[in-house]
This record gives sequence, C-alpha cells and structure tokens, in this order.
Amino acid sequence: MHIQHITIQSPLGLIRISGTTDFISEVKFCAPSEVEYESKNELLLACKIQLDEYFNGTRQTFQLPLQASGTVFQHKVWTLLQQIPFGQLSTYGQLAHQLNMNSGSSRAVGLANGKNPIAIIIPCHRVIGQNGNLTGYAGGVWRKQWLLEHERKNSPMNGVLF
Repeated sequence: MHIQHITIQSPLGLIRISGTTDFISEVKFCAPSEVEYESKNELLLACKIQLDEYFNGTRQTFQLPLQASGTVFQHKVWTLLQQIPFGQLSTYGQLAHQLNMNSGSSRAVGLANGKNPIAIIIPCHRVIGQNGNLTGYAGGVWRKQWLLEHERKNSPMNGVLF
C-alpha cells in the first residue's frame, strides 16, 4: 500500500490529498512547506476535481472511496458526519444522542470530530456547539465559517441552515 499525495490550491489555502489507487486516506489544509508534486494517481486527481467542483458550488456530495485511520468510536462519529446533508448543521449533543450516548458525551464526540483526517469530504465543519457557536475546527474556525457560508449560499434549501 503506497500512499501518494497531491496538493491543490483552494479558496481556503493549500489542501493536501493523500491516498492510494484504491482509497483517499487524508484531506487536510497544509502549509507551503508540505506541498507535494503532482501525482498521476487517478483517484487523487478525481478527488481534486470533486473538491474543485465543491468550491465552485457545483458539487454537494462526494463519490470517493475513503479509508481513514481511527478508532471504532471515531469511525462511528465520522459515519454520522457523512449523513449530515450539504448546507445543514448538527450539534455535538445531537450526534451523541444518535450514538445512544448521554448528553455529557458530546465532548467525546467533539474530540472524535476533531480527529477527522478527511476534511470537507467527511464534513466535520457542519457540527456546531449546542449554543450555536462555531466551536473549534482543525483547519481554523475562519475556514469552518467560510465552509458553512459557502454551503448556505449554494444550498438546495435556499440558504437555510439547520
């Protein structure tokens, strides 16, 4: 299993896509020092195209094979994240409830959310605090705010979030 990488420019800065010919394993915001040369890996190039379409407002869902490294609990949370529709929001508490956990477990859900290695495609940015605050985001809260506003503008729900 040979992991390859490509880096793309986005409205939010550089994004590094990692994976094999069979799956995407990571999509993360990166610094210029982490830039990788272009790859001929067709799956990485397909991911680049789909992300470009997302940023252009013409794509709302992704069709890519994903394989993220994480614990069983993290995978349960990440599966729920993928069920949050484009342009809609959930809270950490709501996700905990969906996992049949008590309301105090929202912190554990938040920690799993923060470990998501496949940004945007596994939409951890669609999760907010119970009070509506844009709590942390690994890529920076300003990016989370941009992503939510982008989805609001391009939502089939006519810009209605939640």
